[in-house]
Amino acid sequence: MTPKDEQELAQYVKDAGANGRKLRIRGGGTRLALGNAVSYDDMVSMDGFSGVSLYEPGALTLVAGAGTPLREITETLRKSGQQLPFEPMDHCALLSSTGEPTIGGVVACNISGPRRIQAGACRDSLIGVRFVNGQGDVIKNGGRVMKNVTGYDLVKLMAGSFGSLGILTEVAFKVLPIPETQTTITLHEVDLDVAVQAMSSALGSPFDVTGAAHLPALENTPSKTLLRIEGFAKSVKYRADKLAAKLSRFGEVSQSYDDHDIWTDIQNVTRLSGTIDAIWRVSVKPSDAPQFCETLAKNCPNAAVQLDWGGGLIWARVPNDFDLRQCLNVAGHATLIRGDGFAAFQPQPSVLAKVEQNLRQKFDPVGILNTGIMG
Repeated sequence: MTPKDEQELAQYVKDAGANGRKLRIRGGGTRLALGNAVSYDDMVSMDGFSGVSLYEPGALTLVAGAGTPLREITETLRKSGQQLPFEPMDHCALLSSTGEPTIGGVVACNISGPRRIQAGACRDSLIGVRFVNGQGDVIKNGGRVMKNVTGYDLVKLMAGSFGSLGILTEVAFKVLPIPETQTTITLHEVDLDVAVQAMSSALGSPFDVTGAAHLPALENTPSKTLLRIEGFAKSVKYRADKLAAKLSRFGEVSQSYDDHDIWTDIQNVTRLSGTIDAIWRVSVKPSDAPQFCETLAKNCPNAAVQLDWGGGLIWARVPNDFDLRQCLNVAGHATLIRGDGFAAFQPQPSVLAKVEQNLRQKFDPVGILNTGIMG
């Protein structure tokens, strides 16, 4: 089913609810593997909701249909020297998927890249949404008030809901200028403890770091700790030189200018792609990253990891039959991104689980939207 507008989609959802037919929402098809297996009768394609409907560079605002390819939005913004601040990743390499990521899928999964540490997550740049809930009502923030959900921040709720609360039809973002230049400061061949200390030092400095990642040694490639500084050329050079001097106490330091490829690889977790192993996404306190990684290495010697967000985000590649959560001996949570045999999402504490259940009951009382995707 490929509805051409909101009215057709809303009627289709109403009819599906009346007939007990469950719906699977599809954007570009690149992230269908994310989340738990979905029980559905019909697939709803969002191809009919494509295109940028409003773009005002002077107001730093863009509005687009949920089915708009991310590439189209990136190209539109680039023509005016602007970008989405949160640097959304492309899962194609990691999930071995095909197709084109859509902006609706980015929002539904709250996808954010390395720049999150400075610019915030996807939901922090999202300023408006339109969607069809599980009862076939067209809802927009600032517009129609949905019965029993008055007071909810619909923008924040829809980001990361994986289509379980409603079918996004339109999204609006605040955008930012593309930096004039960037410098990557590399700390060479240091162990994980030192890397986390260095990243923490950099992020606590006044030099406005927009990327902080650690790539442990993998096969024949030595470890690297990478810090990114962006902005106007003179400012970047000054800040990069100061930060490089500050980090020299941790080990050998070098600088490279406009090295965008390395950050694209970090953004898309390219180094962990190309195998059939499971991929996990682990969120911990940065200072706890070394302890978790040490436990993981002891229990799974073949594990490969990548640290982002100063150590707060750990990507891990492990054999499919290995339950990474058994190594989570620090506060945090682990999400299965690719693989099977384990639940995608870590069980929520009972209080939060009850809140989520109540939200789904209000937005999708019959339970027809992406049923089971969140567990």
